[in-house]
Amino acid sequence: MPEVAGLSGIGVCAGVAAGPLLRIAAAPALPPPTPVADPEAEVARAFAALAEVVAELERRADRASEETVAEVLRAEALMADDEELRDAVREHVEGGTDAPHAIGAAFGTFREMFAEAGGYLAERVADLDDLRDRAVAVLLGLPMPGVPQPGHPYVLVARDLAPADTADLDPSQVLALVTEIGGPTSHTAILARALGLPAVVACRGILDIPEHTLIRVDGATGEVGPADSVFHAENRVGSELAGPGATADGHAVKLLANVGSAKNVPAADEVHAEGVGLFRTELLFLDRTAEPTKDEQVTAYREVFRGMAGRRVVIRTLDAGADKPLPFLNQDGEPNPALGVRGLRVARRRPEVLTTQLAAIAAAAQDCDADVWVMAPMVSTLTEAAEFAAAVHEAGLPKAGVMIEVPAAALRARDLLGVVDFLSIGTNDLSQYTFAADRMCGDLADLLDPWQPALLQLIAICGEAGRDSGKPVGVCGEAAADPGLAPVLAGLGIGSLSMSPRAVPAVRASLARYTYDECRRLAELAVAAPDAASARKLVV
Repeated sequence: MPEVAGLSGIGVCAGVAAGPLLRIAAAPALPPPTPVADPEAEVARAFAALAEVVAELERRADRASEETVAEVLRAEALMADDEELRDAVREHVEGGTDAPHAIGAAFGTFREMFAEAGGYLAERVADLDDLRDRAVAVLLGLPMPGVPQPGHPYVLVARDLAPADTADLDPSQVLALVTEIGGPTSHTAILARALGLPAVVACRGILDIPEHTLIRVDGATGEVGPADSVFHAENRVGSELAGPGATADGHAVKLLANVGSAKNVPAADEVHAEGVGLFRTELLFLDRTAEPTKDEQVTAYREVFRGMAGRRVVIRTLDAGADKPLPFLNQDGEPNPALGVRGLRVARRRPEVLTTQLAAIAAAAQDCDADVWVMAPMVSTLTEAAEFAAAVHEAGLPKAGVMIEVPAAALRARDLLGVVDFLSIGTNDLSQYTFAADRMCGDLADLLDPWQPALLQLIAICGEAGRDSGKPVGVCGEAAADPGLAPVLAGLGIGSLSMSPRAVPAVRASLARYTYDECRRLAELAVAAPDAASARKLVV
């Protein structure tokens, strides 16, 4: 029998839990091929199955309590509703292939294309497999296996988790998550943090452990080992704290929430978030075949601004492209979408999309008491930053900033702060581009650890530029939700941390344990460390 002792991966959500290991059952297998007597009827059957998958994903997105989960589900639904996919299915059926096998072949073609493209598209291969399995299950009249519901607490283990698997996940039963692949910025990691579950990814050998084996999961260290009993050591330290984020001696570090819509505002209020550090506007665009009108945008933005009256709201302009392709932008055909026309670069082809959005943000902010700041994603040069700032100010909005997601921008942070009002560091993409490491490549997951000294050094450059210029620099990537890393980021000069609301109490408590001088010393140790593991051990 395989041994549990000695297994380890990358901890992506702190906390310790132990329970019996359970896995998601395998999806229904394809039956033997059958002759096609009526191609049109077979095409209709295949299209109906795809439509049912789309409808089910959208229903799950509407039910999802976390906007992060809903966002991923809606993106997956768009993939299943793709016209080129349906064309490929039709072609296979007209060639004599029955509906289940036609769907399998069509998804197989796209799977190969995505895998070869690398980057963000390679991340979506698991999503394609999940969509294929769901469509085949519909055609066979079989239920799609989901998250186990044994009626008792357990640890959920999988090769990776499809977005739909997490939509109905019950945190009162699922004690922790462990996956064989993935990295610190993979969907599993992001969803685990949104749900507040201890999680370990890139844990090789975990699938060899028999079901019902008692295992212990440490989401901070990444260690997975044997256990004697079932427990969930939920980290409630600091849950009684409220008020502004600060170090022990009163150095302020604003604690902000990531939101996708007004539905997330109550969760931010519950943990006393000081505002919104990342308002993802792309959620309004993702399930659309046409660009939302200015009036539609005004309504959506105004709801969040009013919910955050008197507080800061950092709203990000459309972050489309790569893993978030939008049909109305016609972004097909890029050889490497992760390095293509995404984020602010969309304005090179469609400047009116940005102009309309800025006008809508300005209109929504007019009769609200929120302190509205606007930032652009995927900025690489001083020219891009200056042009964006000019467009923001021309729209009548006072605060213009840019995201630091590529090393070129981090290295020129001082120059960027000469033309914009603030910087916000997106550590997910900054890690990926700094280390040239796909976020879904399990073999490279260690390179995407937010404790990597090279990444921290780039953050330090931005923090120093902010201190010298007197302008704010924040972090809104997944690293902001790590309580152990929070003092390091504060010591690097970061003035705000934006995260899933569930992470706020633990981060607030962590900051309160250290003086600012201690934070700076911890930051120096982490940056000087030889690797991520060493940096973490020196601090945590």
